[in-house]
Amino acid sequence: MAITSTQSKAPGSVSNIATGSYLDTGTVAAFSITCGFKPRYVRVLNQTSGDEVEWFYGMTAAHGTKRQAAGTWVNLTSNGITVTEHGFTVGLDTDICYTSEQLRWLALG
Repeated sequence: MAITSTQSKAPGSVSNIATGSYLDTGTVAAFSITCGFKPRYVRVLNQTSGDEVEWFYGMTAAHGTKRQAAGTWVNLTSNGITVTEHGFTVGLDTDICYTSEQLRWLALG
């Protein structure tokens, strides 16, 4: 299994902002990102398929709002995004997490 993960944090920002990418070429599973702060907003885009999921402050763990490439919006009540003290975990939603598909993410704190 080969995983490629990159991230960057905007230096000198008033608020915390981190962006990055994630690519899993093995067996797809939920994955965690450490960005160094507790996000208040997270967006994950599957750049390959066009599907995306967002999590906003106040949402329950493992929830999110997913937009499928076809334009359909779905409220996730499992396999969404769970915020942690120093980052977040993306659950195994098969529209978002898929073998060898490039993911891009944004976290705001």
